[in-house]
Amino acid sequence: MPDEQQYRAGFACFVGRPNAGKSTLTNAIIGQKIAITSNKPQTTRHVIRGVLHRPNAQLVLVDTPGLHRPKTLLGERLNDLVRATWSETDVIGLCIPANEVVGKGDTFIASEIAELKAKLVAVVTKTDLVSKKDLTEQLMRVSELTEFADIVPCSAVNGDQLDVLTDVMISHLPPSPQLYPDSMLTDEPEHVLIAEMIREAALEGVRDELPHSIAVLVEEIIPSEDGRLTKVYADIYVERQSQKAIVIGAQATRLKEIGSTSRKQIEELIGTKVYLDLHVRVAKEWQRDPKQLRKLGF
Repeated sequence: MPDEQQYRAGFACFVGRPNAGKSTLTNAIIGQKIAITSNKPQTTRHVIRGVLHRPNAQLVLVDTPGLHRPKTLLGERLNDLVRATWSETDVIGLCIPANEVVGKGDTFIASEIAELKAKLVAVVTKTDLVSKKDLTEQLMRVSELTEFADIVPCSAVNGDQLDVLTDVMISHLPPSPQLYPDSMLTDEPEHVLIAEMIREAALEGVRDELPHSIAVLVEEIIPSEDGRLTKVYADIYVERQSQKAIVIGAQATRLKEIGSTSRKQIEELIGTKVYLDLHVRVAKEWQRDPKQLRKLGF
């Protein structure tokens, strides 16, 4: 058993198929929304670090894009980002939902991470959706995927076993001095978090072909002199004129919805009232264009 008194700090990340509950789990453990969640594949596009502070440890959770078969230059870059992050991580939690069949995608990811130096923990998520008997059977199937240091069933929705999962992940971190100051919950710049919140709102209810085509760039954040209001100017980028029409909606109803949903979250994040100015712009084939990708932060 590791020495409980010894201070530990290091990096951990959750991996798994789309919609396995990775970002929801990250937010639940950190206790604040730092990663966007959506049931659309490849929702996460940036590596976002959330810091959990304990008296004897610091767990830095890294939320990464999901590994997928790339169809564009953006896809290739996201996969490179994922593999680079995995190689520098101390603990990797493979997330497999309790209510879904263990499939080829899980086997593929398990084989990819088995080669790494990180400690592997199987995380069986969404336990609130199954019976005890089904959960036991799923735990057995998961244990056959590869050799795990631990297997932890949990639910981010009702908080069940989250403390156990956190303790297990911390126990596999190396002895280390503190990595981040006590007050820091994330090292992600504010404008990136705001852009992600707007993109999450824009992803709600759009058709399947749209998610990959949506990018958000925050152009300006201007706090008022009295500190009560913050003006945020942001552009939502799509690849085609027809997509622009979908995002704006009839009589601009969708764009207004995106604005009001994301504005509430941004206000919570920065602690002031927010005036949000949103525009939708077309950047043709931006996912395949190195110059556009650079402009949009990839």
